[in-house]
Amino acid sequence: MANRIFITGDTHGSMDLRRLGSGFFSTGCELDKQDYVIVCGDFGLVWADNSESNYWLRWLEKKPFTTLFVDGNHENFDMLESMETEEWHGGLVHRVRPSILHLMRGQAFTISGRSFFCMGGARSVDKAWRTPHKSWWPQEMPSSEEYAQALDTLDALSWKTDYVLTHCAASNVQYRLNPTYENDELTRFLFDVERKLDYRHWFFGHYHEDRGIGDRQTVIYNDVVEIVPSADGDDLRRVPDGFRAQ
Repeated sequence: MANRIFITGDTHGSMDLRRLGSGFFSTGCELDKQDYVIVCGDFGLVWADNSESNYWLRWLEKKPFTTLFVDGNHENFDMLESMETEEWHGGLVHRVRPSILHLMRGQAFTISGRSFFCMGGARSVDKAWRTPHKSWWPQEMPSSEEYAQALDTLDALSWKTDYVLTHCAASNVQYRLNPTYENDELTRFLFDVERKLDYRHWFFGHYHEDRGIGDRQTVIYNDVVEIVPSADGDDLRRVPDGFRAQ
């Protein structure tokens, strides 16, 4: 049987993690470690080496599925960068726990026969009220090396992938969500990528809402969406016992 793949939005550490508990995500009880739940940024459990973070990492590690995440803007990047990198399914990851993996920026992964291009990061609008390297990290925005890595990866893919996973949206899509949102170098970079890239569907978090943007993009938060193989490609199905309905 093919691996099952699910996509969801920001979990913000333990704040929104309960959507992956059996009370809201009973489908998770049917899965095993060869099935994947992917968080579109602001994972938030790599935050501090303390009892609370470690408790919730153990809680998530005990789930039957494997958790993958792209980074958002609310992560402890000093902790992430201290972890060793390894190759996994064609791209580089940080292995936070045996079955909790950070999908690094500018990397591509092949999972269950599908290709995923990943580019985490976003700009924090609240950084003026945060403390550098305690509640805000300058590495929230990609470095020049990470942008270059992303372009090298896309060249290697011949600018074609099945899925794109990011935290923030491209500038034009962000404008559709809210015209008052300010663009930055990452949203502009994603705009340039989106114009050139041949892709099937693009998922992103960050904006704390759940809806489709046109036919090929989804902003996701509380929903859990499964990528389901079909005769015509893939169907995207919202898990019916999800968090949003509560």
